[in-house]
Amino acid sequence: MIHKPSAEGAAKLKWLRSSYSSSGDGNDCVEVATTPATVHVRDSKNPPGPRLGFAPATWDAFLAYAAEN
Repeated sequence: MIHKPSAEGAAKLKWLRSSYSSSGDGNDCVEVATTPATVHVRDSKNPPGPRLGFAPATWDAFLAYAAEN
């Protein structure tokens, strides 16, 4: 699902980058911002661009799967 929060909502999101990012310029990451209802994901190279939105349970299932593989 592509999700773009409203301008007001986007300004309030606190984006976090993975501590595992090893890019030399520090800008090649996926960033995540959470709200009670949605986990937002974006490309750090294009902050105003499209974002994905996931239900927290879906995101948790993805993280569990990724950790195993």
